Amino acid sequence: MSTGNGADSAPAPTTHPTDPQDRRRSSMFSSLKIRNYRLFFVGQAVSNVGTWMQRIAQDWLVLSLTGSATAVGVTTALQFLPMLLLGLYGGVLVDRLPKRPTLLVTQAAMALTGIALALLTLTGHVQVWHVYVAALAVGLATVVDNPARQSFVTEMVGPAQLHNAVSLNSANFQSARLVGPAVAGLLITGVGTGWAFLLNGLSFVAPIAGLLLMRSRELHVVERAPRGKGQLREGLRYVSGRPELIWPIVLVGFVGTFAFNFPVYLSAFTDDVFHAGAGSYSLFNTFMAVGSVAGALLAARRGTARLRVMSAAALAFGLIEIVAATAPTLWMFALLMIPLGLFGMTINVTANTGIQMATDPAMRGRVMSLYMMVFLGGSPVGAPVVGWITDTYGPRVGLAAGGAVAALAAGVIALILARTGGLRLSVGWNHGHPIVRFVPRQRQKELTAAA
Repeated sequence: MSTGNGADSAPAPTTHPTDPQDRRRSSMFSSLKIRNYRLFFVGQAVSNVGTWMQRIAQDWLVLSLTGSATAVGVTTALQFLPMLLLGLYGGVLVDRLPKRPTLLVTQAAMALTGIALALLTLTGHVQVWHVYVAALAVGLATVVDNPARQSFVTEMVGPAQLHNAVSLNSANFQSARLVGPAVAGLLITGVGTGWAFLLNGLSFVAPIAGLLLMRSRELHVVERAPRGKGQLREGLRYVSGRPELIWPIVLVGFVGTFAFNFPVYLSAFTDDVFHAGAGSYSLFNTFMAVGSVAGALLAARRGTARLRVMSAAALAFGLIEIVAATAPTLWMFALLMIPLGLFGMTINVTANTGIQMATDPAMRGRVMSLYMMVFLGGSPVGAPVVGWITDTYGPRVGLAAGGAVAALAAGVIALILARTGGLRLSVGWNHGHPIVRFVPRQRQKELTAAA
């Protein structure tokens, strides 16, 4: 069973008969040919660097004010808790509201939050509760901003380029993950955390300008949901009745909750297994970001969002985590972060695009808010569980357990999707090589009869 974007079903172009291999190669950045999306992409590239700068500066500021790692955890929780508690309501609002004006408001709110925190820090009046309020304010804005941005991508590029645009968005964010923390480190040590907050606030000028410069007539307008009662329940019923939506969300939930808690795993391996310092922890995160960027770019080149790709990526992700748990040396462990980042990003992009393509436009805000609530909320919920396993039985057992959950969930959900899609597992040989694949049940009977 699979879901694809419009590129799968669209008729082949007749005016430019190019080789298929060349067409695939040139499609990696194809959505950037669309002016509105190009403005959006450039704006997000600037803003994402600022976002990563603020994340680092925010944690460092709280730690310097309190000396407490728990206070840092509270700050992170305040930023993600609104999405966990109010994410579905945010999706209802997004389905009712026009996306571009909504994003102008949310982006401006986050810009003002960064600037306010910068002024408090630069003037020496900042207190830890100020940071808590700022984190909560950003979290509340994210409740609406996240599903609005996810849904707005379709309006900018249309169904045919959706997979490519979502993949490039992910590559954009992960590339900023490589740049933002490094810039933040230089600013913190050179001129102080306040300047990191100020630059983050000013970075929102880029996406706001991009939104204002877009051409409304070139947007793919979708019908907005009318105001009414029971729209939250309607969204949940809509998802629960569609296997192509509910099972990818469930899989992302299992992977995100138990296998994606890398702050817990990587810090434990750095301290307790390899007895290394902050440089090694940064190395692990950098290698994972490199893999994530590669995974996003490969997804952009692939051009389709198939559920079997997502299931296979989740299975590979879990198995590689189990292998990484047994890595005998620091450098072997670090190198395994690259495929982990690659397959982790493949799960994210494929699930994101497949869910958007399978959802009615009028329901997309609610569905994407549920997806983001599970994706972003899973890690904070699972962190205490995997932290307890890691503390009690050791980092290697903790990481292996997370990988086992991901691999088991991938296998079970792949079988469920195959069954609901009328598929059966086919095992055979081709020129001496084993072939394992899902085929339609009628095709399975033909293969059995031929054998």
